[in-house]
Amino acid sequence: MLQGALAGLAAGGLYAVLAVCLTLMSRLVRVVNFAQAATGMFGSYVSVWLAVHIGLPSWLAVAVGVLLGGALSVALGFVVSTWLAEASTGTRSAVTVAALLLLISLSFILFGNKPQPFQPLLAGPAFTAGGVVISQVTVATVGLAVVVAVASWLLLTRTTVGVSLRALSERPTTAELLGIPAKALSAAVWGVTGLLGTVIIEIVAPSQSNDATSLSMLVVPAAAAALLGGFRRLDLAVVGGLLLGVVQGALAQSEQLSIARYFVPFLAIAGLLLWSQRKEVWDAAR
Repeated sequence: MLQGALAGLAAGGLYAVLAVCLTLMSRLVRVVNFAQAATGMFGSYVSVWLAVHIGLPSWLAVAVGVLLGGALSVALGFVVSTWLAEASTGTRSAVTVAALLLLISLSFILFGNKPQPFQPLLAGPAFTAGGVVISQVTVATVGLAVVVAVASWLLLTRTTVGVSLRALSERPTTAELLGIPAKALSAAVWGVTGLLGTVIIEIVAPSQSNDATSLSMLVVPAAAAALLGGFRRLDLAVVGGLLLGVVQGALAQSEQLSIARYFVPFLAIAGLLLWSQRKEVWDAAR
């Protein structure tokens, strides 16, 4: 059970990184980006195609795929910020659902519906603690989640760029009147989160179910993790992602309970939404 729980940390780190990206998007550009994992999936698929069919070196194919994932995210952000600048968060987020479905459909057309032959970027154990083997992928994903969360917090609280980003998210019209480059900063947020999402999927895809739908739907557990922090707190997004991974890993060790691990993110989302509305729901039920 302990081995399974620790093995789940690899997926937990993946959820945590995506959850941090979702939190940053929600806080800074008023979008819950449901295409967060899909852009990473598409960039990763292109990197596999470049390596297998074109013969590019693996490192170059991965670099191109990561850049493509970032570019797709920026393109989506351009659409949202240009034509939906004054729209509500719900409307802006709905556009990303369309992008999610578009990228999944496009991947089926271009690459088929079978899993891709990803080559692992990291393989093998990193170290052993108390008889439990910790893989390199686990160390990389958990480490990346913590680094991204801490770096984002420092950027937002200790730099002038962070102050500009927070002003833009809370008072966009006032910020623009003060000369803050809204579109450039917005594009940067979309681009950086797109790059991070693609990098983490490139790392984890070889050890996961890596068909297009499974990779794109990683946004569901990531959203559950981000919801723990109310799409506002980066630390709770990381904790939520790691906790989800550990629970799923532990459940996978039980033959009777292993199927339940697929429902954990949905149960977490339902529970957190009900908890967030507890006053209204419980008062109405009296």
